[in-house]
Amino acid sequence: MAHYEYILFDTPLGRCGLAWGPAGLRAASFAHESDAATIQHLIKRAPDAVPVQDAPPEIARLIEDIIALFEGAKRDLSYAALDTDGIEPFERSVIELTKRIGPGALKTYGDLARALGDVGYSRRVGQALGRNPFPIVVPCHRVVGAVGAMTGFSAPGGADLKRRLLKIEGALEPELFD
Repeated sequence: MAHYEYILFDTPLGRCGLAWGPAGLRAASFAHESDAATIQHLIKRAPDAVPVQDAPPEIARLIEDIIALFEGAKRDLSYAALDTDGIEPFERSVIELTKRIGPGALKTYGDLARALGDVGYSRRVGQALGRNPFPIVVPCHRVVGAVGAMTGFSAPGGADLKRRLLKIEGALEPELFD
C-alpha cells in the first residue's frame, strides 16, 4: 500500500486540504463544514493518510499558488503531478482536458465532449467532473453549461462557490452586491 500524507491550510475561501503520495497529488478538497469533514473527503482517495505540518516543496508551492489564486492572482496549477491510479481512462481524459483550462477561461461540457470526439459525451463529462478528486487543481469550476449555466458543481457551496471562484478569477463580472 502506498504511503499518503495530507495537510490542511487556510485560504480566503476557508480551510482546504491536499493529500499526496509517491505518484503525486492524490486528492484535493475545498473547505467543508469542519476540518474532520475535509479530512474525510481527502482520505477517500488516500486511505491511511497521515497528517503533516510541513509539506514537501512541490506541495508547498501548490498551496502557495492555490492561496494566491483565491486572492485573485492568475495562477496556472496544471504543473501539479496527479496520481490518477484507479481512475478510469475516460475520466482521466476529462481530467487532462480540464487541467488545461486556465484562470479566467471557461469551457462548456459540450466543448470538452467535442474535444473527446463526440458532443454526445457531455453528460459523461459532467459525471466525470462530479467525481473529480482534484478540485481546485483540476478546475472543474471553469466548466459550465451550454448557455453559461452554473450547473453541476458538487463541492461544498455548490453553484454559489463556483460563481464566486469564477468572479475571483475574472471569468465572470462581479454583481452589484459582491
